[in-house]
Amino acid sequence: MPELPEVETVRRGLQPVMEGAKILSAEARRPDLRFPFQPDFVARLKGQVVTGLGRRAKYLVADLASGDVLLMHLGMSGSFRVIKRGNDAVPGEFHYPKAKDSAHDHVLFRMSSGADIVFNDPRRFGYMKVIARSALDEEPLLRGLGPEPLGNEFDAAMLARSCAGKTTSLKAALLDQRVVAGLGNIYVCEALHRSHLSPRRIAATLATKGRKGVAGGEPTDHAKRLVGAIHTVLNDAIKAGGSSLRDHRQTSGELGYFQHSFKVYDREGETCTTPRCGGTIKRFTQNGRSTFWCPKCQK
Repeated sequence: MPELPEVETVRRGLQPVMEGAKILSAEARRPDLRFPFQPDFVARLKGQVVTGLGRRAKYLVADLASGDVLLMHLGMSGSFRVIKRGNDAVPGEFHYPKAKDSAHDHVLFRMSSGADIVFNDPRRFGYMKVIARSALDEEPLLRGLGPEPLGNEFDAAMLARSCAGKTTSLKAALLDQRVVAGLGNIYVCEALHRSHLSPRRIAATLATKGRKGVAGGEPTDHAKRLVGAIHTVLNDAIKAGGSSLRDHRQTSGELGYFQHSFKVYDREGETCTTPRCGGTIKRFTQNGRSTFWCPKCQK
């Protein structure tokens, strides 16, 4: 499933043709994706200006002039492409060829910017929903999400407080969207390797223990290294257009290429790239997901 860098890459690709433009028409070509479309889905979008296009965790969030918000999730195989109308050879950054699997084009937005935005989803695990902005905090899909890992409020102190007293593994804690929003299996594995922390480490070790008369919960050096690694990995992945392992495409139709920079993910049996380590990357199953790590340098 696309993680934060992939969704942020898509947001940046859609922003120039969607933000500030009016939705001239909207078309849902089937009654449902992962969930049924709302009966008034199209009516609430038609004629609305997109005043802003943001991201929350793994969701795209389009603010509409009406006060509604269009919430969009890519699911397992969803992708957007942008088609300039009336010219089959438009030069420039935002001219994109049609995908070959047009039978899976399920949603179409015709924008006043001169672009058609098409949502294609062969597996139909994606979804879209129109929500009143005033009700967004109570939306079940978003309620309880933790801080954004690239936001100003996410730092070592916040992560330590969230993990204090947790007896779960560090990897399980980082995948908990209530602790930090938007991280998934790939980037957790990569961040743990870069911070030299074992995925089996107990999450509570990111916070100091309290002692008599002194409160605990302060960030340890482990927490500081980990937050720095999370920031670096996510920013590098966004610059690379995300990781394309199976379904992810940028809005240009191009693949992301951060997978070529993986240090541990999907590198079982290869030599660890950490200088002077020489260990071998191992894989094991953790909480139903494959975990890749170097037992020699991740402690």
